[in-house]
Formats: sequence, C-alpha cells, structure tokens
Amino acid sequence: MAKITAFRVGHCTHPSCMVLKGSGIKSRCFPSRAYLIETSRGLYLWDTGYADRFREATAQGVFKLYAWITPVVFDAHESLQGQLRAYGVSPKDIHTLVLSHFHADHIAGMRDFPAARLLCSAPGWEAVRHLSGVKAVRQAFVPALLPADIEARLEFVERYPESALASELAPFEHGWDITGTGEIIIVNLPGHAIGHLGAFVREDHGWTLLASDAAWVADSYQQLRGPSELSFLIQHNRKDYYDTLRKLHALHQSGQAAIRITHEGAVDYLPGVNA
Repeated sequence: MAKITAFRVGHCTHPSCMVLKGSGIKSRCFPSRAYLIETSRGLYLWDTGYADRFREATAQGVFKLYAWITPVVFDAHESLQGQLRAYGVSPKDIHTLVLSHFHADHIAGMRDFPAARLLCSAPGWEAVRHLSGVKAVRQAFVPALLPADIEARLEFVERYPESALASELAPFEHGWDITGTGEIIIVNLPGHAIGHLGAFVREDHGWTLLASDAAWVADSYQQLRGPSELSFLIQHNRKDYYDTLRKLHALHQSGQAAIRITHEGAVDYLPGVNA
C-alpha cells in the first residue's frame, strides 16, 4: 500500500467569493500543497507548489499581471526541496513527478527535480506548450518555470492501459494504473484546465483521491457550491467543472474515499499574521 505525505509550499491570497459563491469578499489564504507518495515502485511526487523561481518568473513583463491578480507568499523554509530533505528524501530520490496540470502554482518547483521522470496528460501539455505572453497568463501558465529538457523527460498517462476502477469508487469508472500495482490510479477531472488530472491512491486505511483543483475549498464539493462565475474566465469549461464537482460530491457522500484538494485549509487573511 502507498503512503501520502502532504507538504505546504507557499500560499496565495484571493477574495473568498471567487472560489466559493456567497462566501463574502474577505481575502483568504489558500495554501498550495505538494504530495509525496511512497509506493512499492518508488517515490512519486504529486505537483510541487510554489518556489523562489515563481517570483523571478513573474517579476517582469506581462507575467507581472499573474503576481498582481493572485498575490503569492513564499518563504525559504517552505521550499519543497528543503522540506523533503528534512523528511529524509533527496530530490534525486523522486522517481516520478506527476503534474496534475500546468498552472504555475502546481509546477513552480519542477526545475528542482532534474532527475525525475515527468508525467502529465497529453492534451494538457499540448494546450500550453506553445503559449507565451498574454495567452499564457490567461491560462495561469508561466513558461519560464519549465525545465529546459522537459520534452526529453515528459511522458503521458494516456500511454498506460485504461482499466476499470473498483466499484466503491463510483461514480468514477476508469483510470490509468501508473505503478502497475494499483497503488496510484490516475483519473481525468475535467473542467478546471485542459488535461486536469486527479489520482486515487491506495493507502493502508483505504482510498484517497488527490483532486488537485477540481475544487478550491472542501465546502465546494461537500455542499455542491461552485465558485464565482468570474472564475470561468480562467477555468477551462464550466459544464465539465460542475460535472466533476458532482462526482466529487457523490464520492464524498459515499464515504468510500478521502478527498484531498491542493488548496484545502484556506483561512482568513490577516496582514502581518498569515504573511
């Protein structure tokens, strides 16, 4: 069985109502998380959160807009590399870095893991690989965060055989077993971004779904409350988003799997405290 360890890697601030309708305009902190997944086939990393490189990449040109619209707080002690080393894992020990999608808050630390295989959705990569300037910003994508050798290291989940999921994971039906042991099964979670992925992880206590940005706060899938309509200016597809949200709600109601989202644990932003 696999084991998941979560790491908080920086946070951004945003008005609460943008991520959950009717929750007011008060600014909240939304932690960004990466997940270490220890399996019998090696160490997998699910996303990277922020990194110092994000500041550099959004300090000039049109990419300043990204940092202005979504203010980011990242301290040196939150470095994913450093946190992993404190846990006893060297960056070179990571077998595979799985990218749920290519938004900057999920890939900013990619270049800190030069030895890892990179795994993502083929449509997700095709959607961003040629983006630059304003088109990239509109997709929350910052090309400077990518490693120079990404094309040589990138593999796609679609190359794995698609198999049926255990019946208790309904309404999710199919996924890609990327370990060959059933410990990590990748699923499509469309709507937030093209090629947006989640992962069912089999732990000792049962299944956990790493749902990435299929919801930004737990209230969203627990209560079937979506985000502000303005959020769909940057999210890919409103209908697909709500179809996925309903699936998360049904899974939550069934109690057959724990659900973890990247930005869970949002708290009210208090200047000088949360920063």
